[in-house]
Amino acid sequence: MDETVQSYDRDAAAYVASTATMTDAVRARVEALAAHAGPGARVLEIGSGGGRDALAMEGLGLHVRRTDITPGFVELLRAEGHQCDLVDPLVDDLASPEGAYDAVWANASLLHVARQDLPIVLARLASVTRAGGLLLVAVKEGDGDGWSTHGSISSPRHFTYWRAGALRDAVAGAGWTDVAVRSGIAGHRGESWLEVSAVRDSVSP
Repeated sequence: MDETVQSYDRDAAAYVASTATMTDAVRARVEALAAHAGPGARVLEIGSGGGRDALAMEGLGLHVRRTDITPGFVELLRAEGHQCDLVDPLVDDLASPEGAYDAVWANASLLHVARQDLPIVLARLASVTRAGGLLLVAVKEGDGDGWSTHGSISSPRHFTYWRAGALRDAVAGAGWTDVAVRSGIAGHRGESWLEVSAVRDSVSP
């Protein structure tokens, strides 16, 4: 993870520029989140990057806590006047003084978490989400894990790939229910994605 963070850090501005345009698929998920959570709902965003998704959510009446593990993204967002916290969801405190979140949004961020660590992260996210709150996650579909250099990031990043069944089990075992996984979502470089939605169970994992 450290090397992946450093890769993003070196090319943070280029990554923000290259991902500024939201796809129709992501916009539809943002709109679904807003419709489910309702105006004024509080969203914990894991992996805010350049802040594109947070702006869209705020435009629909949601309150977003921006977080990222990459210092460069946090600095860029703060320079634009946004509150953003430097957070590693595996080890850092995710709680808010305002109480449990209504939803968690992790779009193309948890794909960098090691396979054995993802259930821990998901359980930690569940622990700060209210009963009935929503989880929305997108990761790359495939087998195994590996390093990749592509797009606007010039240095290698580590990715963990998931199949729908294994990912569904990991989410369900971490305190989430009503788990739904959509597979075969096409990316713009020919890759395939999994989109997950789940609801916070009323019983802690």
